Amino acid sequence: MHHAPNTCPVCSGELVITSLRCRECDTSLQGRFASGAFSQLNEEQLAFVELFVRNEGKITRMEADLSLSYPTIRNRLMEVIRALGYEPGEDEFAGLSEGERKRIVDDLERGKISYEEALRLIQEEEGN
Repeated sequence: MHHAPNTCPVCSGELVITSLRCRECDTSLQGRFASGAFSQLNEEQLAFVELFVRNEGKITRMEADLSLSYPTIRNRLMEVIRALGYEPGEDEFAGLSEGERKRIVDDLERGKISYEEALRLIQEEEGN
């Protein structure tokens, strides 16, 4: 099955779904139907979201599954967020380096620190 395009190939305008048909009984519906936020994602982005959910949002698990680095996976996540129509805020961990941020996340995922401790470490750096 193919995903419905969301952009007109002629004028680049937004396409809307106006007809639906049941494969089983051939019932048809006509009207204007919302296609949902995830219709904005391409196949690669959809696969990334599925893997992200399957790994419970744990980027360290995704690193192993995809054989990619933490920054690469984070960049792909930012691309998905933008494709969904959101603009990621400025780095909410601005006081932390990429390595420090990764260490905190890794420690949290491995159970070395609690959620509260991770939050405290992040907030301390934001205050600096």
